Amino acid sequence: MRTRFRAGMSRTKEIVSGCNRRRVSAPLAAALVLAVCGAPNAAAETWRLEAWEQLLDYTSPSRPLDYRPLDTAARPWRLCALYPHLKDSYWLSVNAGMVEQARRLGVALTVKEAGGYGHAEGQREQLKECADGRADAIILGSVSADRLTPAVVEIGRRIPVLATVNQVRPEGIVAMAGVDWYRMGYLTGRVLAERHPKGSLRVRVALFPGPKGDGGSDGKMRGFTDALGDAAVEIAAVRHGDTGKLVQLSLIEDVLEAEPSIDYIVGAGVAAEAAMGALRARGLQGRIHVVADYFTHGVYRGIKRGHILAAPTDQPLLQGRISIDQAVRVLEGRPVPTHVGPDVILVTRDTVDGIDLAASLSPADFKPTFGVPAPGAAPGGTANDRRPN
Repeated sequence: MRTRFRAGMSRTKEIVSGCNRRRVSAPLAAALVLAVCGAPNAAAETWRLEAWEQLLDYTSPSRPLDYRPLDTAARPWRLCALYPHLKDSYWLSVNAGMVEQARRLGVALTVKEAGGYGHAEGQREQLKECADGRADAIILGSVSADRLTPAVVEIGRRIPVLATVNQVRPEGIVAMAGVDWYRMGYLTGRVLAERHPKGSLRVRVALFPGPKGDGGSDGKMRGFTDALGDAAVEIAAVRHGDTGKLVQLSLIEDVLEAEPSIDYIVGAGVAAEAAMGALRARGLQGRIHVVADYFTHGVYRGIKRGHILAAPTDQPLLQGRISIDQAVRVLEGRPVPTHVGPDVILVTRDTVDGIDLAASLSPADFKPTFGVPAPGAAPGGTANDRRPN
């Protein structure tokens, strides 16, 4: 598969040369092919994305990209996707996007979830299961930025490994669908900075960014604090923990006991959801405000009802669709931008009715889906089927 991928990128450079007669790097060459030399059907679906020049390096130059997804795959590839968990509806929306795109392209998909960010060893075993089965490519939503790197490098010598949503080391990764979580944190911080500029009455904030060091929490923290600048905002407490609702609720209850004078709870989507119930039970809704640093179904309802002030969406359902499309492009040697992600959009009560919910949230009736058979496959046949001896 690596040979096919390298050949595909070489063809990408040739195509771009024919389109605009200038030399560009391989990742941006792929982006230009998709944006400039794409399919002639003007009515085809187009995703407005951002493409980074360097894989998994958000400090590298980026540019807008009109990405035209494939209509179908050349063959019923077997894909295996790994998630940190399905404890909140963020990853459920990623799941929905992958399932939708797999069905659209006619490829098989197996999904495995690790059970939480503390389960790096379990996800390492799942990686091996995918590689030892009949998967043609693996899409990794990692529980850790670096603890799986040796396994990814080893497996990547046999089949392509792509990353989705969560930051990982670039070694062994051939493509990424994701956004800069610094930007997510920055937009969240700007909400407070604009409400409480320098010289205004000082407010106190409790932060619940998720697991320390994983799941984008460090990037969100840096973006959030940078956005505050010299605003009249004090970070009174920071509590890290897994993004299960019970864990986040326990952390919030502890802070409400220890810091009863806080003015804001700011945190992961599931923390914001838990905060609404905790504040309502204590009669504190309206006095303590809630801001989420990512978008879920519960956060959407909270914004609509006025219980959550704002949240950025990185359009997780669309990210799921992108990841499947990238995997098929890699396998077929087609032009592929190696690192792309959707726009990050701040959602408030004033803007919530104008966003494209279909790019962010799974349908109301969607349930976690762990297998999509390829067309014509035997019932239950997915990418997790074992190779015959």
